[in-house]
Amino acid sequence: MATRKEVADRAGVSVAVVSYVLNNRTIVKEETRRKVQDAIRELGYRPNLTARSLKTKKTQQVAVLTHYIGNPFEAGLLLQIEATAKQHGYFVFVQTYEPDREEELRSMLMGRVDGILLLGQSFGEETLGYFDDLQVPVVSAMKPAAWDADGSNPIPYVDIDWLPAMRSLVSHLRQRGHEKIAFMTAKESQLNYAVRHQAFLEAMRLEGLELQEDGHLDGSGRFEQAQAVLGELLDAEGKGGTAAEFTAIVCANDLMAAGCLAACRERGVPVPQDIAVAGCENILMSSQTWPPLTVIHYPRQAAGEMAMNMLLDRMNGIKTESILLSGSLIVRAST
Repeated sequence: MATRKEVADRAGVSVAVVSYVLNNRTIVKEETRRKVQDAIRELGYRPNLTARSLKTKKTQQVAVLTHYIGNPFEAGLLLQIEATAKQHGYFVFVQTYEPDREEELRSMLMGRVDGILLLGQSFGEETLGYFDDLQVPVVSAMKPAAWDADGSNPIPYVDIDWLPAMRSLVSHLRQRGHEKIAFMTAKESQLNYAVRHQAFLEAMRLEGLELQEDGHLDGSGRFEQAQAVLGELLDAEGKGGTAAEFTAIVCANDLMAAGCLAACRERGVPVPQDIAVAGCENILMSSQTWPPLTVIHYPRQAAGEMAMNMLLDRMNGIKTESILLSGSLIVRAST
């Protein structure tokens, strides 16, 4: 196996310069960096990460906890998080978060990661304290609703300012004659969708609109469940059942909005003539559905990069504050 000195000799530089390149230090000239990288490839050099970890007490790994890896919104955040981590020499370990398995999660991550990035989940106090004692910082891309109970947040986060974004959407629907608007979400308390739901309720109040009794729909955050839930309501109405009290649906994510469109299309219900549908993320799918979805645009690239940089700062002992980005309304044919 090639050594670091052999890489240095091949590239015509010092061993220290090789270390700078391996650690992504910016003090190395680009031409020198390429020489070192070429030598690494030619010699097949592999750094001893275990030895590095013992020396620096760093693993060069971070964990990202997801809700549902099949959601393109989360996948888009992960791509930017991973790209930013890679620029700083870190590997990303991805794990689906299950709230009833936090004890196992603590054991699994102990000594294996330098930081943890949540996607809107809410760790319990015991788990937060556990990682704090280990000096493993935790940040979140998306604001967890559970942290607002006492008006404080134990860890920093990056999200959009949901209230003005949601009010612009509700106002848009009201201006098009919709006064009875439903909200489809996933009711599991640990999901970040609760933040979006609260913003929707406040936006309805500010616009002088009342939420109907049947205005809370549970689509579980998934395309298929949303399709089934709205389909059952439409089928019941078609068979002489009680008509739905709403003429528009705002969905907490775009997957559920696409599922609602599918349910309408299967039953010949015209959108937006009979019912308007909107989403909250602007994933690629939202512009390709039929009709294309009206959405709140969530700047995933900026949010993912900022969240990862926030975690890097915390791992380096730099104090960080939460960041709220601006969302924007994109009006398409579904409304």
